[in-house]
Amino acid sequence: MERGSDRLSVHRDEEMKHELQGLLRSGRSTRTEEWNDPEPTADDDPVIAGGPVAPSGTSVPLETVRLELAKILGRTSFPAGPRELGGVLREKYAPDSLVEPVERLPHDARYASARELAEAVVEDGSAGRSDA
Repeated sequence: MERGSDRLSVHRDEEMKHELQGLLRSGRSTRTEEWNDPEPTADDDPVIAGGPVAPSGTSVPLETVRLELAKILGRTSFPAGPRELGGVLREKYAPDSLVEPVERLPHDARYASARELAEAVVEDGSAGRSDA
């Protein structure tokens, strides 16, 4: 009888966590047989499905960077300057590839939202790549 719920039991959750523990720690496949490996992300999956998004990539869209910054910073971090926002990102263990572009922004600037911050980070990153 179908009840419309796909939830797994607590025991199955723990079993799945145990199965993925080696993969998460090593960052590579830990299976002997290739058929037993977890399926990789597909080409048409969103960028965020592969892990944290960093603005240092050449084709990371503005909205993806904004989403990642908003998820980590929240609303209470604004308005603030890059020094304060960089500190909050480090406190919340954001990836360095996301923190460093924020800390490179002009120190006298103030940002009222994650959108303003993301625009500045993406603009600064694209300017830095064209100079290189």
